[in-house]
Amino acid sequence: MTDVSVADLLLARRDDHKTGLVFEDDSWTWAEHVQESAVRAAWLSALRAPGPFHVAVLLDNVPDYSFLLGAVSLNGGVVVGVNPTRRGEELARDLRRTDCQMIVTEGKYLEDLADLDLPFDRDRIFDVDSPAYAEALDGFRGATPPESVDADPGDLMMLIFTSGTSGDPKAVRVTHRKIAGPGVGLAARGMMTREDVSYLSMPIFHSACVMAGWAPSLTTGATMVFRRRFSASGFLPDVRRYGVTFFHYVGKPLSYVLATPAEPDDFDNTLRMANGNEAADLDIERFARRFGCEVRDGFGSTEGGVTVGRTPDTPPGSIGVLGEGVEILHQATGEPVPTGEFDADGRLLNPDEAIGELVNMRGSGSFEGYYENEGADAERMRGGMYWSGDLAYRDASGFVYFAGRTIEWLRVDGENFAAAPVERILARHPAVSQVAVYAVPSADVGDEVMATLKLHTGSSFDPVDFVEFLEGQADLGTKWFPSFVRIASSLPETQTNKVLKRVLAREAWATADPVWWRPDRREVALRQMTDADVDELAEQLSARGRAHLLVGRNA
Repeated sequence: MTDVSVADLLLARRDDHKTGLVFEDDSWTWAEHVQESAVRAAWLSALRAPGPFHVAVLLDNVPDYSFLLGAVSLNGGVVVGVNPTRRGEELARDLRRTDCQMIVTEGKYLEDLADLDLPFDRDRIFDVDSPAYAEALDGFRGATPPESVDADPGDLMMLIFTSGTSGDPKAVRVTHRKIAGPGVGLAARGMMTREDVSYLSMPIFHSACVMAGWAPSLTTGATMVFRRRFSASGFLPDVRRYGVTFFHYVGKPLSYVLATPAEPDDFDNTLRMANGNEAADLDIERFARRFGCEVRDGFGSTEGGVTVGRTPDTPPGSIGVLGEGVEILHQATGEPVPTGEFDADGRLLNPDEAIGELVNMRGSGSFEGYYENEGADAERMRGGMYWSGDLAYRDASGFVYFAGRTIEWLRVDGENFAAAPVERILARHPAVSQVAVYAVPSADVGDEVMATLKLHTGSSFDPVDFVEFLEGQADLGTKWFPSFVRIASSLPETQTNKVLKRVLAREAWATADPVWWRPDRREVALRQMTDADVDELAEQLSARGRAHLLVGRNA
């Protein structure tokens, strides 16, 4: 944690004439950025209504997002980061339950707000692309940045929604210290310096980009390059165009970039470091080798609460070692789980005993609660401890391995196991670009393993080759062999590149995508499902009273 506020960090840049923000063909010095933030702070303050000073922001990564973050740090407001993938009543509900007084958006999203039951009048919808917005700001051009702001590090500055991969998104309280702390920390460790050019293409409404991209840039005075949205094909051209040295990512972007055709001169670029979380192990190595940079992949969530950090000797596949006060506890007993036992091939032999939930036994850590959601707070904080919802196990050396989220347990023939280790194995297949493993109901009892695969461009699915590949993986548990394999052109994702497994699980095999299956799990050969197979399987589930398990599964 830190004893400085975001306002402190921003005002430290008020006389800094180094380029601070670049967007497409435009740029602003840090001093100009501070001035633009002061203008918007004055404008927002003039519009303030009684009640929580919450400003919804529905924008891509455009300059106004950064200016508005600076603005609320100066005037005590709160930015509510709105997910552009939310639509209809879900979007309206997000705005209502966070007590938004207004929304700042852009022309492309105006239609999404039409006819919604909003918690504010429609004249409080502001379009940054419109002449009216520019004229409104012109009325406050005389505003100047203050010398200082009485902002406490514990003051609320943002409400950031969880990704919603396991249910309805919840608004996480994000204070000044929760943003400033990671920025100061990354700068102190030398991961970002004033000479860096940071590439921010991950959505700013999400905590990772704000905390690990925007905040350290602000802290160090590095140059930020904004891109509306991440583009795999545009990545390397942008790196070269802007002289990018620091790339922040979340989830799958490394995979997407690696899926683009390799060129002999890929190594010829300015990139020094890619820093993020949840990249696949093989992608970390391949990306570093192909682009000649360091990749530092970490572990984290929007809420915070637990820390797991990599060390120089962290082995492949591990997310690091447990932070102080963090333990892996059995979900039923609340007791620490035993160390994992492994066979000669590295397969975990005692998953039922060794896999547990990551828990901060000392309290909430950096988790500062959800907004107006006591039930969710209570679920997170049980017995005075923070239960993360993340599953893990560790080896005898203390290195921790992520095993998925609590919704990603599978139970096949009485054996419990997590999805993540299975995904890591399937991802080794040279044709596979992305993989998601999840449970679908067995016609009899328990679960079946289903995998959705996205293939590299130009690759095709060969069921015989795939089975031979699986049979050659010594660490693939006998119950882990997929009963269903769906081949998809894309996987449903949140705006932060997290796969929506609840959507895949709900669709199961009832999809227009080709699905290969093993009607009898005693056999390993896969054959393509037909409409008749789908109907027959539905009848079997219905006859056994299990058809309901397909409806809204994991929703």
